[in-house]
Amino acid sequence: MRRVVCQLLASLLVIHGFTGAVSAMQAKGEIKLTRDVKVISSAGARAMADACTTWAEQNKQTVAMAIIDWGGNLIEFHAMEGAPMNAIETALLKAKSALRWRRATSETNRIVRSGENLAPTFMHDFPQPGALPIFVNGQVIGAMGVSGADGEKCAQAAVDAVFKGQATSSLR
Repeated sequence: MRRVVCQLLASLLVIHGFTGAVSAMQAKGEIKLTRDVKVISSAGARAMADACTTWAEQNKQTVAMAIIDWGGNLIEFHAMEGAPMNAIETALLKAKSALRWRRATSETNRIVRSGENLAPTFMHDFPQPGALPIFVNGQVIGAMGVSGADGEKCAQAAVDAVFKGQATSSLR
């Protein structure tokens, strides 16, 4: 019993010492306990869907799209008239793959096809061309996946139209 009490007291002293050290480091500004994360808004995602739809109409293409935030949560989706019934799900899978690998899915597709990296296939990703991650100040804020036709061109047109140079993708 005495040994258990001694171990408990020793553990408390260690914990107190650690938290004291963390508090001192925080007071000096040496560590940051939180971080600021930019996230694509629902208005931004809707504007991207509208911009991609406009681009697709101008180029006589039929697409479906999914826009996700930095955590992979679906923010917006849209399928144009005539899009196949699986198009939104395909667009979502592409967006999640672009987000995970932080690159255009056409690049991930090239890496998989060359045998350079097969991880996307056994990680159940969908490395098919058509999606881009979206970066603002070097921080990923989300991704856009487009199913049908020139998906990455449509997504890039949406990023350019909505963010007007404030955001980039892995295509540039």
